[in-house]
Amino acid sequence: MSNQVIIAEKPSAALKIASALAEGKVKTNKSGKVSYYEITRNKNKILIGSAVGHLYVIGEEKKNLYKYPVFDIEWKASFENKKTNFTKAYADVLKKICKEADEFIIATDFDVEGEVIGLNIVRFIAKKKDAERMKFSTLTKDELIDSYEHRMKTLSWGQAHAGEARHMLDWIYGMNLSRALTSSIKTSSGMFKILSSGRVQGPALKILVDREREIMKFKPVPYWELWLKAKELEAIHEKDKFWDEKEVKKTFEKVDKKDGNIKSIEAKQFDQLPPNPFDLTSLQMEAYKVFKISPKDTLDIAQELYTSSYISYPRTSSNQLPPSIGYKKIIQLLGKQGEYSKICEDLLKKNKLYPHNGNKTDPAHPAIYPTGEIPGNLKDRSFKIYDLIVKRTLASFGEKAVRETVTLKIDVNNEIFVTSGTRTIERGWHEIYGKYTMLKDVELPTFKKGDIIKVKKFEILSKETQPPKRYTPASIIKELEKKGLGTKSTRANIIDNLYERDYLKEKAIQVTTLGLRVVDALEKYAPSILDEKLTRHFEEEMEDIRNNKKDVDSVFNEAKEVLTDILEDFKKKEKEIGKELSEAHVETRDESSIVGKCNLCDGDLRIMYSKKNKSYFIACSNYPKCTNTFSLPKYCLVKPAGKVCENCKFPVVKLIRKGKRPWEFCINPKCPKKDEDKVTGSGFEI
Repeated sequence: MSNQVIIAEKPSAALKIASALAEGKVKTNKSGKVSYYEITRNKNKILIGSAVGHLYVIGEEKKNLYKYPVFDIEWKASFENKKTNFTKAYADVLKKICKEADEFIIATDFDVEGEVIGLNIVRFIAKKKDAERMKFSTLTKDELIDSYEHRMKTLSWGQAHAGEARHMLDWIYGMNLSRALTSSIKTSSGMFKILSSGRVQGPALKILVDREREIMKFKPVPYWELWLKAKELEAIHEKDKFWDEKEVKKTFEKVDKKDGNIKSIEAKQFDQLPPNPFDLTSLQMEAYKVFKISPKDTLDIAQELYTSSYISYPRTSSNQLPPSIGYKKIIQLLGKQGEYSKICEDLLKKNKLYPHNGNKTDPAHPAIYPTGEIPGNLKDRSFKIYDLIVKRTLASFGEKAVRETVTLKIDVNNEIFVTSGTRTIERGWHEIYGKYTMLKDVELPTFKKGDIIKVKKFEILSKETQPPKRYTPASIIKELEKKGLGTKSTRANIIDNLYERDYLKEKAIQVTTLGLRVVDALEKYAPSILDEKLTRHFEEEMEDIRNNKKDVDSVFNEAKEVLTDILEDFKKKEKEIGKELSEAHVETRDESSIVGKCNLCDGDLRIMYSKKNKSYFIACSNYPKCTNTFSLPKYCLVKPAGKVCENCKFPVVKLIRKGKRPWEFCINPKCPKKDEDKVTGSGFEI
């Protein structure tokens, strides 16, 4: 008999593990507000405690915010930071239970981040050099028992070292580049404005700026389309785009007031194979496409579903489901949930159950799949993500769909017009994926070759070429994955950070003046900061560490040398960089805060924030000469709307509150429309 300690990553996971492994009752112990659990199994006494994410982080040197380069790496307890001091209670509980143990088992999430969390607890709290390791992809009872009974004898050292290296590189890059940018503004203008960049953040911003520049320099080119409109159909001239207006008019005159005849009918059938199971990126893309849920929120919701045992671990790069997860058992369990019972019943009739796996793998986890455990009352967005994962998983086991495209060519006085329609012949997996399939059938009427088409009219449409599409928070994550920048776990946070630093705005991503000018300055004076090849090189190096092909010190020393060269060069040009960045900061600040001209003087009305009242208000830029102010509703973000009120001509602002639609608000308290449109009716409170 031995005393064992199992350490989970989060409190909810600790309770799941205790409940799964207990041979009798689970005893809940409390130390302050933090719970830990005591059970027995195989005559062993087991204490189960948890971290609450990272209990140790690389500490920030705060003595001089403008000092760079700094390379001193020191892991510090998270509770030394005021924002994360709540972690002390969890660290204290782990110290207490580790004193009673002679066997240590790490049961954090099985990925590089989970391994670093576990490693730091082992070395800083348990004061040990190694520990045993549970590996699981779901928090279901059967898998947790199997993970405990067949636990690894050591930590996953490849993951641990790769995780350490990532933290170290991200810290030295983020800390030094951010300090260099912040210092440059201070040096050139005396202003204090925190700017940030990082190992992945810089190249990510550069990708977005390149797209913004394409859009800005885009010059629309006019073109014309010639359409045939009949009772049964519409068809476009086979030329598609006419770049010469004279040519399209000449063709119009040739066909005008004439009928056509069916010159040819071509029908082509094609198979649509079932979709692959979700990896994290494809889940984030699909959730944004069908629900407009942001990638970060999708990950947060999926993580909650995982810790509730409803789905497998979501931070995976794999779109493959191995037979070891038990296809039949999962489908049988899902069949007990009413909304999936018919789908599951039909799938279980198949001779062979095999998913349409993709070609992406992950050494730690399979694709995301539902465990079959029946959820409690899920909130609206949580149910949407859960339902999407279930339907996608089941659809991957479905039959291929068969569709047919029919193309008609219509001859009008020797000018050919083309139309096509696509219909589904065999629904196959579409039946399972349902509303998420998002395909429209356009079925053409039945014709025979030579049939006459009575034309109602011909129409010339004048159009212009369109600029490249803007990235969305989902499509930029896909682009980062394609370029090998960042990880499945970090990409959404990187994009969020770019928004928080005022580099980006809007859902269809626009780069702000500040974001554009940061990249302009860095391209001119320090292009290596934006070099995606360099970033990808270090991503590959960290993968080599994970696979035990390289060691942490050699990769860290190489990164340190590269960064030292970048920063030495930066320092020589600090004033020039700072001048450009400070000007951009002022421009961006004005763009995001000025709502219009003051109605009492020649000043600008600007959005301000009161720390005392914790709310926004509008004030004149000529304060204290002009004390003109306007109150705004509380508990919401305020942005200029770029327009004036139709009723009173005062500026209008946009109010944004989580979970509600943005609302346009006239700042004039005496606006005649105020009586018609009460603030309380919008859910905003003044």
